Amino acid sequence: MNIRNIKYPLLLASAIFINSCSTQQPAKSVPKSATGSTKPVATKSPTPVSAPEKKITVNLPAINREFRAAWIATVANINWPTKNTLTTQQQKDEAIQLLDLLKSANFNAVIFQARPSSDALYKSDLEPWSYFLTGQTGKAPSPFYDPLEFWISEAHKRGMELHVWMNPYRAHHTTGGSVTTSSIAAKMSESTYRLKNGMYWMDPSDERVQNHVSAVVKDLVKRYDIDAVHIDDYFYPYKDYHGGKDFPDERTWNAYKKSGGTLTRADWRRGNVNKIIKRLHDEIHQEKPTVKFGISPFGIWKPGFPSGITGSSQFDELYADAKLWLNEGWCDYYAPQLYWKEGGAQSFSSLLKWWKDENIKNIHLWPGLNTVAIKSDNKQAEITGQMNAIRRMMPKNKAGEIHYSIDGLKKNPEMLREVKNLYKEKALVPETPWIKVTKPVTPNVSVEKSSENYRISWNSKEKEKVFRWVLFAKYGETWETEILDKENVFKALPTNKNGKKLNTVAIKSIDRLSNESDCDAKQL
Repeated sequence: MNIRNIKYPLLLASAIFINSCSTQQPAKSVPKSATGSTKPVATKSPTPVSAPEKKITVNLPAINREFRAAWIATVANINWPTKNTLTTQQQKDEAIQLLDLLKSANFNAVIFQARPSSDALYKSDLEPWSYFLTGQTGKAPSPFYDPLEFWISEAHKRGMELHVWMNPYRAHHTTGGSVTTSSIAAKMSESTYRLKNGMYWMDPSDERVQNHVSAVVKDLVKRYDIDAVHIDDYFYPYKDYHGGKDFPDERTWNAYKKSGGTLTRADWRRGNVNKIIKRLHDEIHQEKPTVKFGISPFGIWKPGFPSGITGSSQFDELYADAKLWLNEGWCDYYAPQLYWKEGGAQSFSSLLKWWKDENIKNIHLWPGLNTVAIKSDNKQAEITGQMNAIRRMMPKNKAGEIHYSIDGLKKNPEMLREVKNLYKEKALVPETPWIKVTKPVTPNVSVEKSSENYRISWNSKEKEKVFRWVLFAKYGETWETEILDKENVFKALPTNKNGKKLNTVAIKSIDRLSNESDCDAKQL
């Protein structure tokens, strides 16, 4: 519902009961005094006694929950910044435009590529400033600002989570200018290989590489107020990146064999990737338990899984055993890139069901959708059909998806309109109950009344921990729910709507992990 702010003279309500979501016994009555004598005695006027505060129980509706995110790609200046020659202010303006677009469509998360190719769109002592930011590897923006810090702040202002997206092993992109002395490809040259397509790739088996990736992730988690770390599908590179030839990791492979290793080369490679996935999961939660870890793997584990599915095998080509990671629960959410249409050799629903059945740890499953380039005669109908399929197949209030990329919304007004229609009601991100935190404290709600309106206000003793609010208003027997940004601490509500009288209001606070507090309620 849309609750408008209305100004009016404020008067205390004459009959407001103070309530909560739990039942509490009323205060004891005050006994009458006895004089103990028949003679007249001087007495003081009795002190007025306030009516006891009455607690009520309210049965609130469930809050709408659904993960709604879009990828913001910075590599090759795909989404942001659109050019590497923009001024600081122009970069900020573009970021605000993208965030406002997502907010207008009721998105609640941003997947921001802060490390496109072993470089940084943030101040780092471990990796150089990105070529895609300033047009020169190692050059800071001028006037100076920290882009990641800016994106985090602006996303949070709009009630959206900010997930840092990175690729663990890409050391240099073909569109990233020349390899300079500042580039990781040069600084870690013994552990980096130039592929046939011009990209540079770090060796996932090299312990120095694993330690470097770990250090980068821990640094981000420690220094920035992010909500999640998100890695994509590039582990060992796709073979066409190297002209169909095998990845050139003979140095580390030969060292492994000399040490007595007995695994096949393929199993050894998968073991290297498994090791970093488990390590990142554990280290992120050790550094800051409330930061989530998400993975967005290629959408097909192996051809034939499920039956009838054909296509590339991430298990055999990328050496990514994504099924194992999901089975073991080595991440907090999983976003397989299901970039194909319904039906056919890569059927969307068939693949989604297969991943769902493999999700034995019941972590979040939020597939990636090819919103920008789905191969269909009607892109809008295909994507919205997939969104509806996710809602049908996933448990209520646990569904969600990630759109690749924001350009699919920004550059396609019809797609944006259709997505907005499905996201017409705001939604919180689903809770992550396996991350244990203290329950948010119950906020306090106050009510002031005029002749035609109620002014509802609220606060929390731990406001710094509040990420959003949820306001409940009951007209007649019908509850209306509104999700509000953290800076909104009051609303004006009409006393009557559609012939129904406003009789109860309640408020809950929501923390960064989307946990909800108990409510404070008032009966009017």
